Amino acid sequence: MQNGTLLAAIDLGSNSFRLEIGRLQAGHIERIEYLKETVRQGNGLDDNKMLSPAAMQRGWDCLARFAERLHGFRKQQVRAVATQTLREARNRDDFLQKAQAILGFGIEVISGQEEARLIYQGVSHLLPQSDERRLVVDIGGRSTELIIGQGYTARQMESYRLGSVAWSTRYFPKGQFTADAFRTAEIAAKAVLDQALDSFPPSLWSVAYGSSGTVGAVADVLAANGRPAGVVTRDGLDWLVERLIKAGSADQLRMEGMKDDRRPVIGGGVSVLRAVFDLFGIQEMIPAQGALRHGALYDLIDRDTGGGDVRERTVRWLSERFSVDAAQAQRVSEVATALFAQVAAGEANERFSQKLAWAARLHEIGTHISHDRSYHHGAYILDNVDASGFSFPELHRMSQLVLGQRGKLRKLEEPLQDELFAKQLLCLRLAVILCHARRMPEHEPLKLGYKPGAFRLVTPEGWARRFPQSAWLLGEELLAWQKTNWKFSADIR
Repeated sequence: MQNGTLLAAIDLGSNSFRLEIGRLQAGHIERIEYLKETVRQGNGLDDNKMLSPAAMQRGWDCLARFAERLHGFRKQQVRAVATQTLREARNRDDFLQKAQAILGFGIEVISGQEEARLIYQGVSHLLPQSDERRLVVDIGGRSTELIIGQGYTARQMESYRLGSVAWSTRYFPKGQFTADAFRTAEIAAKAVLDQALDSFPPSLWSVAYGSSGTVGAVADVLAANGRPAGVVTRDGLDWLVERLIKAGSADQLRMEGMKDDRRPVIGGGVSVLRAVFDLFGIQEMIPAQGALRHGALYDLIDRDTGGGDVRERTVRWLSERFSVDAAQAQRVSEVATALFAQVAAGEANERFSQKLAWAARLHEIGTHISHDRSYHHGAYILDNVDASGFSFPELHRMSQLVLGQRGKLRKLEEPLQDELFAKQLLCLRLAVILCHARRMPEHEPLKLGYKPGAFRLVTPEGWARRFPQSAWLLGEELLAWQKTNWKFSADIR
């Protein structure tokens, strides 16, 4: 990635949508523009985890404005990530389908672990380099992330289901501030976070940083009212709660430094923050400049750097953790991507070939549980594992490839409606067949062609005689595809 390249990150949070545009310069990103809109999508999630039409419309309207600013950007220059509200929403696909069409770029719904990783990347890149052991706390609208890290490396990460929007809605109905409400909200927050003490004990970190809206908003208010700038103290938090109780409600709240969009969720955010201070014995917390969106920007740089993509490291980790036969995984990966290159060209080949390679390298991940129906076990693992760098849709696509590597295809009727998925799946299934003897096959002479709706495989003369088992397996594969909407024929000589 060249100096001067423009990069953009979009954070679809529960309270606000944010767009950060920066220019790459000598490994760092210089801000060009920052846009933030209070969408409050988390407020539109009902008890059945369904987003209301109004909440979806607010999100679409905001993304339409972001899309205008991103005109001319290429896919490799933009990363859009969605967090807890869309993780929870049962109708998120309805929102995302239209949202991606409006925005013009894909939107990744990321796991809590991935959100925590990106938050730490954003925080650490905007802090002076140091060997200090950091605790980073990010109180969002519906989730709170805790991370322990050193330098640019996050060592411990977790996400918890509580935040400023969720706690304000639950414990401060109609924006009413009372001492009892704060007491109840803080007790509830401690109950959720209590288990975090085992993973994030004070002995493992020396400095506490706060990322995102709640900590920044509290710091602004404290500084505007004569408290020390650039720090949130326990004493300052106690003073702020007294002022909130005195005001009585969000509508009546008038304070220097308090922005209008923060007033409706300040009660929930402060109660969670006080619970964090109490549980971890924190006396002061430093507001960090970096956040999730900055981490997403730096992740774009890493993905463009050879060996820098965290997804590659995650695939290696999963392979080791589940004792995958590395040699066989590499053989299947090489054969699958070689076949894929014959039926997919250009940008699609480059991006989807890499994802096919990862799926191929993990295609036997389920054998760690059982050889019987191992592809079902492998698909389950990929759908449920915390895999740094990957979004939920990426992991699910890989899980469906692993599920479909052999056996009947009717279990994949829906994903097979996508042409690129069908190409990936066929190439993976053929690679598994050709590598059945667990040695590298003579696959170079095989020719795989494609025209809309139809695949054709041609082998060299005498190939069937030399490899009778492979030829028989290919015959069975032809029968499997006859029960789909795709045509697959072969000239096996």
